[in-house]
Amino acid sequence: MVAQVRAAESNPPINLDTGIVEAAEAALGAIGAARKEIGQVIFGQQKVVDLSLITLLAGGHGLLVGVPGLAKTKLVEAMGTVLGLNARRVQFTPDLMPSDILGSEVLDESPEGKRHFRFIKGPVFAQLLMADEINRASPRTQSALLQAMQEHHVTIGGERYDLPAPFHVLATQNPIEQEGTYPLPEAQLDRFLLEIDVAYPDREAERRILLETTGATEHKPVQAMTAETLMSTQRLVRRLPVGETVVDAILDLVRSARPEGGDAAITDKLAWGPGPRASQSLTLACRARALVEGRLAPSVDDVAALAIPVLKHRIALTFAARADGETVEGVIAKLVERLG
Repeated sequence: MVAQVRAAESNPPINLDTGIVEAAEAALGAIGAARKEIGQVIFGQQKVVDLSLITLLAGGHGLLVGVPGLAKTKLVEAMGTVLGLNARRVQFTPDLMPSDILGSEVLDESPEGKRHFRFIKGPVFAQLLMADEINRASPRTQSALLQAMQEHHVTIGGERYDLPAPFHVLATQNPIEQEGTYPLPEAQLDRFLLEIDVAYPDREAERRILLETTGATEHKPVQAMTAETLMSTQRLVRRLPVGETVVDAILDLVRSARPEGGDAAITDKLAWGPGPRASQSLTLACRARALVEGRLAPSVDDVAALAIPVLKHRIALTFAARADGETVEGVIAKLVERLG
């Protein structure tokens, strides 16, 4: 196991605390068990599973984007079970109200005839909240999640209510059917650590899906971690060292993706770009990816691998660029090539 826990070879030597190595060895066993258990029910989507795990290990929220029927909902349900989290699901619809998510105050009357307000908690008071088809709710309802996602508490009737720890939102979105939907505002998109594209499975994975999910019995995921283990791993991720080479790569990438980035060949295509939260997200995600792959420090390869999931929803192209056939993914790919 010690051989697996190593610093990235492309980085300069980093002095590692003995406590970090020991904690990483323990975390790797739990992470490996969780990946294996999720893989028993989600077939052909290993990259999506890993990115979802990276999101939670980094302490963030994820946006799963894909057409219907690709097991996005099943993935979130499986992760809640495997990670030992109290999970709840909200189906977002146009008539969903903020109180349906946050909760509301009701007027109670005691046996003595005294009246008082009592707060009934909504489904947001969970460790893992699945926001299914989040773009189907109105902007008013979508905004109800902003404070919860950023500050991990909500304010109802002037009173603050803290959310459980850990608290994560995994939202799903259908990129095809846009009738009756409300695009997420940029401020809310920025709260998602990663935007994870869920693609169709390959032929062999789909064959396995047919054989293992249409029979009389179906495998049920079992718990492989606890909420306490997840939180201790999240603290470990924040302790992992980041070399100067990786820090410079993150800064170069994020800053070059802004309209004032410097290279006119790229900046002329950008309407707006990522803020400092993108740099923070990329740093945390790179640390988490390194740990998932058995390393104690991230490399520039981690920055390149996570550039699109971190930056895709934080960049907008100009109308002229879109008319010329440019895509956000294509622009990010060009920026990644310049990292060397």
